[in-house]
Amino acid sequence: MSESIRGFISKAGRLLARALYRRVAAPATKTSGASAGASEPSALKCATGYNQHGGYCVPASSFHRPAAKAILLGKVYEPKTVEYLRANCGERDIVHAGTFFGDFLPALSQAVGSDALIWAFEPNRENYRCARMTLEMNNIRNVRLTRAGLGAKSQRLFVQTAETGGRSLGGASRIVSEDCQAHSKESVDIVAIDEAVPADRSVGIVQLDVEGYEKEALTGALATIRRCLPILILEDLPNSNLLQSEWFSENILSLGYQKVARLHGNRVYLCRTTQG
Repeated sequence: MSESIRGFISKAGRLLARALYRRVAAPATKTSGASAGASEPSALKCATGYNQHGGYCVPASSFHRPAAKAILLGKVYEPKTVEYLRANCGERDIVHAGTFFGDFLPALSQAVGSDALIWAFEPNRENYRCARMTLEMNNIRNVRLTRAGLGAKSQRLFVQTAETGGRSLGGASRIVSEDCQAHSKESVDIVAIDEAVPADRSVGIVQLDVEGYEKEALTGALATIRRCLPILILEDLPNSNLLQSEWFSENILSLGYQKVARLHGNRVYLCRTTQG
């Protein structure tokens, strides 16, 4: 795609996003408890954004979130992470969670091998609906998108989707227990990577941005990790000690993994036995 065309698309996307923002950026309706999960989906309020990798359906409730802001300005969110994924995916599959509105999907879809798949997971219903639209906008056919959170086993839990004041958490939506007194939460399926990704698939990268639920997601992926020894890209939150924990040492580092890079708020772990 030429620079002039990219510039035109980017400018058009920004203008459309601003116009739609003025029309649809009304305060979110406040819901509490599990009732949000039981309600029927309403009309999807969103804007269209574009960058060098493609087009995106951005939820209006998340216009204040960093990823949404970047896309609506025609930029790439976490460009170092995206480029590392693109440069290292090769011919193998990628596990990608949480997907948010699909801000990584066009870039990853273009980079993986012709027979490779992207296994994408997003528990927030609105985010998932927008991610589906992002896939359609870009005619992407090599992504397997599931509305679910990742965990140690299959079960039914809840995802918190808004702050106490009702402001959307967007990509920071997090898995919580039933007794959590969250302002807004939805019932959602939790699946294990080992169950969701067939055992005959070769996984080259597992990238987790699951807001403090990384240990549970890794626990449900241990068979896949031991079988494929994929690159691990893990969000490292300030209040998390997972990467320094005994559990991480016994289950991940013991396989030969070592930290090789920091990309934005993520840590990259590579297994020594797979290095050429």
